Amino acid sequence: MGDAVKVSFFIRDSKLIMDEECYFFLMASMRKMRLNIPLSYTLEFFQNLFNEEVIVGKSVQNAIINFLAYRNNDGTTLSKSSVSYFYEVNEVSDVLEIHQRALELDLIKEINVNTNLLSNIRVHSPENIYGSIYAEENDLDDVIFLNPNKRIARTTLGNLLFLEENIIKIPKHTEGAYISPLLENFVTFVHKNKLADIQEHEMIAFESQKAEEILLISDEKGIFSVGKIRNKTFATSRFSDLVKQWRESF
Repeated sequence: MGDAVKVSFFIRDSKLIMDEECYFFLMASMRKMRLNIPLSYTLEFFQNLFNEEVIVGKSVQNAIINFLAYRNNDGTTLSKSSVSYFYEVNEVSDVLEIHQRALELDLIKEINVNTNLLSNIRVHSPENIYGSIYAEENDLDDVIFLNPNKRIARTTLGNLLFLEENIIKIPKHTEGAYISPLLENFVTFVHKNKLADIQEHEMIAFESQKAEEILLISDEKGIFSVGKIRNKTFATSRFSDLVKQWRESF
């Protein structure tokens, strides 16, 4: 059936970070897809797996581990089929560091993304494939998806955060945005330290042009500044400072 869920785990300075949040997101994603979760899939199982095979076994110090749990074709029914996993390790300089090059985005209107519970988890997405090819063909780094109500949902890579004065606006999960342990950790830090006012919003497409700065957080690829959408360019300094403070808190 090709059904699978993907969740990222993060290694920083030869240690797993946010491992509990990532693990619980994996379990929630598997339950939503009605995958038959193996009894062995405990938090300790994943901690030992990545410590032994990646951190020690491959001497990896900083990386994003993209973990895929998929359903086998060995049961009398889908719900009784066993589950296997695959993961790949993408080494980075620092998981919590903004990539150097700011991205150029644009809206895509030919297709949209849904707003149901499966839209919030990382499952097979023809929309992402189409959007990635569309971006490449139009010399863009990524595209912004709208939902059926013509409001901002997410990009192919992850979620967007819009900074206006002292307010950071984030599209709601009910708008089609991904659940993201990386984003949630960042906004929790900002909120607890009163560095900005975090607000979940329903955002029409035009609001992307009103922002002073835009940040893209992708569990799969990392953290990016958005430098341009259509004819408008965006600053990057304030989000860079917030991410730096967040990084130093670990």
